[in-house]
Amino acid sequence: MLKMIITEAVVSKGYDNAPGIRFFDSEGGGQIANFRIGKRVYDSKAADNHRWLNFSVKAFGDICERIKRMKLKEGSCINIVARYDEETWDVKGTGETRTGTVLYLDEIEYASSGSGQKSGQNNSGGSAQQNAGGPPASQGQQPYPQGPQPQQGPQPAEPMPGGFTGFEGFGGAENPFF
Repeated sequence: MLKMIITEAVVSKGYDNAPGIRFFDSEGGGQIANFRIGKRVYDSKAADNHRWLNFSVKAFGDICERIKRMKLKEGSCINIVARYDEETWDVKGTGETRTGTVLYLDEIEYASSGSGQKSGQNNSGGSAQQNAGGPPASQGQQPYPQGPQPQQGPQPAEPMPGGFTGFEGFGGAENPFF
């Protein structure tokens, strides 16, 4: 197996209006999470000099609980560490055997949230139309005036309930050095 680190991947939408992240109970009593991610990569031969790589991701056990606490949804930007492998299955109805690649998730964290502007809301709770192109206005500040807007980098993630950051150190809470 290969170990992969993927940064700034986007959680894909579910197929045919299905949820982007699906949870199942395994036969052994644990949980399994399935979802797909996309990663934009540079390709000089592709249109607009980029293309998308898409991967199926599976998570087992405790990492499923972590995904639920993170409240991941379609469009979330994440960083992951995963094992790259192949999976074989039989197609229902035809009995045809298929093989595909899958990433078995080891670690996951937020890359950025995009400030919710795709959903029409910014950090101040106003409409994204008010600030189109500019950073979110904090309380007491006016949005950028109309006209050319400054270039904007990744937006900081919105705070999670209970101070959860999406990151848990190697040593846990009892080891402050990690």
